[in-house]
Amino acid sequence: MENKKYSIGLDYGTQSGRAVLVDVSTGDIVAQAVKEYTHGVIDEYLPDSNIKLGHDWALEHPGDYLEVVETTIPEVLRISGVRAEDVIGISVDFTACTILPIDKDGLPLMFHEDLKGEPHAWLKLWKHHAAQSQANKLNKIAKERGEKFLARYGGKISSEWMIPKLMQILDEAPEIYETADRFMEAADWITMMLTGEERRNSCTAGYKDMWHKQEGFPSKEFFKALDPRLENVVEDKLNADIYPLGGKAGELTKEMAEKVGLMPGTSVGIPNIDAHVAVPAVGITEPGKMLMIMGTSTCHIMLNDKEVIVPGMCGVVEDGVIPGYFGYEAGQACVGDHFEWFVENCVSKEYYDAAKAAGQNIHQYLTEKAGKLKVGESGLIALDWWNGNRSVLVDADLTGMILGCTLLTKPEEIYRALIEATAYGTKMIIDTFEKTGVAINELFACGGISKKNKLMMQIYSDVTNREIRISSSDQTPALGAAMFAAVAAGKEKGGYDSIVDAAKVMGKVEEEYYKPIKENVLMYDRLYKEYERLHDYLGKGENDVMKHLKAIKTEARKK
Repeated sequence: MENKKYSIGLDYGTQSGRAVLVDVSTGDIVAQAVKEYTHGVIDEYLPDSNIKLGHDWALEHPGDYLEVVETTIPEVLRISGVRAEDVIGISVDFTACTILPIDKDGLPLMFHEDLKGEPHAWLKLWKHHAAQSQANKLNKIAKERGEKFLARYGGKISSEWMIPKLMQILDEAPEIYETADRFMEAADWITMMLTGEERRNSCTAGYKDMWHKQEGFPSKEFFKALDPRLENVVEDKLNADIYPLGGKAGELTKEMAEKVGLMPGTSVGIPNIDAHVAVPAVGITEPGKMLMIMGTSTCHIMLNDKEVIVPGMCGVVEDGVIPGYFGYEAGQACVGDHFEWFVENCVSKEYYDAAKAAGQNIHQYLTEKAGKLKVGESGLIALDWWNGNRSVLVDADLTGMILGCTLLTKPEEIYRALIEATAYGTKMIIDTFEKTGVAINELFACGGISKKNKLMMQIYSDVTNREIRISSSDQTPALGAAMFAAVAAGKEKGGYDSIVDAAKVMGKVEEEYYKPIKENVLMYDRLYKEYERLHDYLGKGENDVMKHLKAIKTEARKK
């Protein structure tokens, strides 16, 4: 063990953070530890107060992120018995866009006693959606001005992203905007807490903050058009110094090293977004391969050697995933949530009892029954828009639909139709990318669904007519972060000189993979054509019945 070297990946999710300790020479995770956030997601009241938050707010306590560092790193060292001097690097990945206002010393504003009762002084989680009106304003002005950056994000900037959130603070709490020395992505902030140095990463800057490697941030004129007070927002409240992935953010400070049991001077990598950091963890370092990070929603990441505009993509960023390539992102807003909605609202007690008797949970039971159906046997087709459409229509006002139900339709048939709908949605994304010149030959998948549901992965393989390889790690983003940590340390210290070199050794997929079944492919081709017709008819404005119904619902609820 004395000769082995290790790196640590810190993976920050929505509810918890985790550390993995990884053998740099193999990519094997030798220890892991999880810390649930003490305060969790704050979406109703500020902690220890009666201060109520508005609709669609989602905050977190940055102190919880420090607790993750101080709890999980000592734990993985204790579990493994690895010596501090054998850990060569640390790196962070984070859900994004998660931002916080800080003072000139880097302290979050809500740590100040006189500001802890001001909601806008707190950290805004990625799923804080209360800046939608600001996002609408931004998109309208950008479109009117012909701002070309808009096309790089599928034609719309999300309310989740940095600038709409800053606009909301400026509109609703201008004194907080003025008090803040600057605003930071949480990934960059926690890395700064480790190193004492500010190094903003190119991934969150590119995908969430509207930064471009060649052009920088949008112009001062654009920001002034949004609000005269925003004219100098980049210089005054952000930072135009952006650092590429694979680089070194700094070294672990003496104070932090003492808290976590590591050596002062341990290399700390430039941080990353959780979905994007998973790409090299499955060995992807070149174009032609798409990774699906599958959970409640799905994020699709792929590489190309040129920048092209793809309708409905979430973003394209140079060096945004792997240095030397353009990283593309697309997404589906409702995947695992789809199935959870169905079992919670549409499945009878009889099925739950049968699942219990079989020693299965309801998802396993329905999947087993759905797997006995032939392709097309149910006579159903569904649209996967239960939470709107992210790619390629970029329309949050679209809704879900199932067509073909009869009095004989059974729950397992609907369950399978919902699985198929998400597969069709992924095929629509693949087809759209390929039509614009971004080739996708192989699919890779990570996340809980990819491990747990073999039927679903086979359906995806059949619908897309592509082989699908599955990540061998249960902690793919954390492993990816540990890989970048090994790169930050460099070959001289036992790590790697590039993420490509690291991926050859540390990135892994399962030996078993999914191959399309020819007869299923032929039938799914026919079904997909029907999905495509419905997708365009109901999603591209020919029939806006979904939006009309949503408007009627809103009107009725106000009465």
